[in-house]
Amino acid sequence: MKIKYIITAVICLLFLSSWDSREKMVIDIAGEWSVQLDSTDSGQKNGWQNMSFKQLMKLPGTTDDAGLGVPNKLKPSLEKLQMSHLTRKNSYLGAAWYTREITVPNNWKGKEFILKLERVIWKTNVWIDGNELPSEQNSLIAPHYFDLTKYITAGKTHRITIRVDNRKLFDISVDNMAHSYTNETQIIWNGIIGRMEIEAFDAVRIANLQVKPEISTGSAKVKVTLNNSSKNTKGILSITAVNKKTKISVAALQKEIQIKTGESVVEVDYNMGKDIKLWSEFSPELYELKAELKAGKNQSNSSVDFGMRSFSRKGSVLTNNNEPVFLRGTLECDIFPLTGHPPMDKEGWRKVFGTARNWGLNHLRFHSWCPPQAAFEVADEMGFYLQVELPVWSLKIGQDQKTTDFLYAEAQRMINEYGNHPSFCMWSMGNELQGDMTVLTKLMNSLRAKDDRHLYTTTSFTFEKGHGDWPEPEDDFFITQWTKKGWVRGQGVFNSESPTFNKDYVASVEGMTVPLVTHEIGQYAVYPKIDEISKYTGVLEPINFKSVKEDLERKGLISKAADYTKASGKLAVILYKEEIERALKTAGISGFQLLDLHDFPGQGTALVGLLDAFWDSKGLISAEEFRQFSAPVVPLLRFAKATYTNDESFTASLDISNYSDAVLKDQEIEWSINDGNTVVASGNTKSAVSIGYNHKILDINESLQKITKAAKLTVTVNLKGTNYKNQWNIWVYPQKQTLDYGKVVYTRSLDEAYKFLKAGKKVLLNPDWKKIKGIEGKFVPVFWSPVHFPKQAGTMGVLCNPSHKALADFPTDMNTDWQWWDLNVNSTTLITDGVEGGSPIVEMVDNFANNRKLASLFEGSVGTGKLVIASFDLATDLDKRPVAKQMLISILKYMNSESFNPEAIKNPDVLKSVLTEQKEKGKEDAKSIY
Repeated sequence: MKIKYIITAVICLLFLSSWDSREKMVIDIAGEWSVQLDSTDSGQKNGWQNMSFKQLMKLPGTTDDAGLGVPNKLKPSLEKLQMSHLTRKNSYLGAAWYTREITVPNNWKGKEFILKLERVIWKTNVWIDGNELPSEQNSLIAPHYFDLTKYITAGKTHRITIRVDNRKLFDISVDNMAHSYTNETQIIWNGIIGRMEIEAFDAVRIANLQVKPEISTGSAKVKVTLNNSSKNTKGILSITAVNKKTKISVAALQKEIQIKTGESVVEVDYNMGKDIKLWSEFSPELYELKAELKAGKNQSNSSVDFGMRSFSRKGSVLTNNNEPVFLRGTLECDIFPLTGHPPMDKEGWRKVFGTARNWGLNHLRFHSWCPPQAAFEVADEMGFYLQVELPVWSLKIGQDQKTTDFLYAEAQRMINEYGNHPSFCMWSMGNELQGDMTVLTKLMNSLRAKDDRHLYTTTSFTFEKGHGDWPEPEDDFFITQWTKKGWVRGQGVFNSESPTFNKDYVASVEGMTVPLVTHEIGQYAVYPKIDEISKYTGVLEPINFKSVKEDLERKGLISKAADYTKASGKLAVILYKEEIERALKTAGISGFQLLDLHDFPGQGTALVGLLDAFWDSKGLISAEEFRQFSAPVVPLLRFAKATYTNDESFTASLDISNYSDAVLKDQEIEWSINDGNTVVASGNTKSAVSIGYNHKILDINESLQKITKAAKLTVTVNLKGTNYKNQWNIWVYPQKQTLDYGKVVYTRSLDEAYKFLKAGKKVLLNPDWKKIKGIEGKFVPVFWSPVHFPKQAGTMGVLCNPSHKALADFPTDMNTDWQWWDLNVNSTTLITDGVEGGSPIVEMVDNFANNRKLASLFEGSVGTGKLVIASFDLATDLDKRPVAKQMLISILKYMNSESFNPEAIKNPDVLKSVLTEQKEKGKEDAKSIY
């Protein structure tokens, strides 16, 4: 037996040695090309296929890189055109011709030649020495290939001319919003990016190589597509696999095969041996499968990377290698502001995936596009689960047969080019598709029949009537923001329901038979970070950011810009945290897809990220803090509310989400409650934490009687000896407090306030918030973008100075936190642009499409009188609303103190227009934005 193993090893080594000694025969045609734009489509008629041009540019590259096209003439302004997205410095839509000479090596005699252009928008035609090749290519997501065999000759120099037309060929999206063809995120560039090469082959060659891992049998099914341009022949096919980390190779397989003329397919079962290393997020073990074909004088070799993994489902739970998986994901919408197109090298993608991993994610969804080869390679190496989509976001699926045919062709190209990658786990037919859903089901089923290495879904959510709230019958998994039983994302509940941290979406997913992934959760707008403007050194100009900056400068508000970003961003952080934790708490949910961890600079400048469009932090929360609630293991506390009085107890139970690769045996768990200076209460326990969701690890029940003044407390849970911990804020107010108005006169009438002020009184004006003019008070900020959804009530959270003495007895940070919910939703935000003098105590950050001066608590003196205006409800059911009562107590203490010396309001009559009464309006519904 030993002799047999030695012989096998020697054969394998000889095979590998022979493989490594042969290099592919490739001409790299990257470099300097001459270029001519053809906006009138007159190039072919005028013989441009036989010409070179005066203008030079580098390929790979784009006309934007070269500064060609129509220069931008837009000036900053808060208009929709300027605010829709980043602006191309130079735009071009139409045909462009690229040409250069190439010399074919002498030793390529008798070879066949394939031209590869890795990525193009949208259509290419090729001429050699003025002779047009009969085919044209039109893929948005796969390389364009041309057979040059009949057109070039070894040892000769030829002129190669490529015509690229970036105009829309098929109706794949409304308003060009699909991210494969858009100016919203990437741009509709003209040019060629990625690899540009001509490869020489023998007449008999391996044209494609596909590997399907079978972990249950310890084998890989290998499908080899052969191309034979000569007569029928015989050949020897050799296959081996090498672990890319250990360099240990699996025993080679050799098979004698018959090779027909034309295209043929050979399938073999390849035994991976006993010591198989499985691919996962925790152990991204990769193999390189190498195939060599010898058929007489013809030789061909090909290699692909693959992973031994089985990404599947067990009922409503996603699994990888039979272990449960929870997807912690965000979207990648082809957002690369310096180039306007995706990186074609691995380094560019290491920034994306490395940052995502640092922020606790294990999953990326490619919204309505498919990334290039380099992205899959990095995801393979780092252990990321990818959801890839066809390049479509259409409301008219099935209406145009040519578009449907294009999608079928693109899907086959995706299988051929990217199907082997273990990171390619999930496949959606597109984003929010509408139309004939049976067309999508037929397409999906045809792909699954061809390639079952991935899980499939009909669409990433849909608004199509009768669909979208429950899976389609053939779906492997389901992506949605709501089911027929209720919401599964916070957008629908955070503003309408008082804060509670013991809720989940179990009722909404009851009866779900496939894994559910929550669709585009978040979308909480953050105010533009003005100092980001200097980062835009590439082909795109941030006219949208500059428009906001100029508007702030004109209004004298530029000094507040950084605070606007910080305050709105901190609010977004607390909402993203609760979004993620509710998803984690729900049995029957297998993951979330954020929109977004990083900014989306299109569709109305949707700055919904905690990172900017460059994947850099905005400084709102650290990656380490974010990982407290987005990690393989997350402590999750269930408790009823955010605010308490000190005659109550804080009652909570601890769950732990464990989607790591190991049971935490006999894990010590510590908890504490801290007021910022001292530990108020603490405890610990030991427990085994199984893989999956662990309910009721421990209970906490602590009296709050020892809290004698208003305080913010932090509850922390720590898994000792690990990096896993989490924390939550609660607020406690003394229950036995009396309202002491002292010398303050309280009124709800402006006319009455004027009389008291004229008499030199201290006046707290608290008008009925339901009846005054202004903006609907909301806890949540602008959804997505105030430009894209302009009808929504549009504020972006509280901005205050926590050390202002009016807030001395109302513990707060400078931004909204959960204790502000009652005050914010029971208020009308005042527009104070016309008020001269006075000053806000509590501002509301306006959306960046308006940049108004807003306040919900404002102070000023009028004559000899002193005034505070509160536009939130300080009158109703104060015994049942401890937050409102505490705010009133704090305001009154301030107004009765010597510190109450507000700046004069120079035009007090303007308050009549600020506080104009109007007909009571209803609350905005969460779905009304659509």
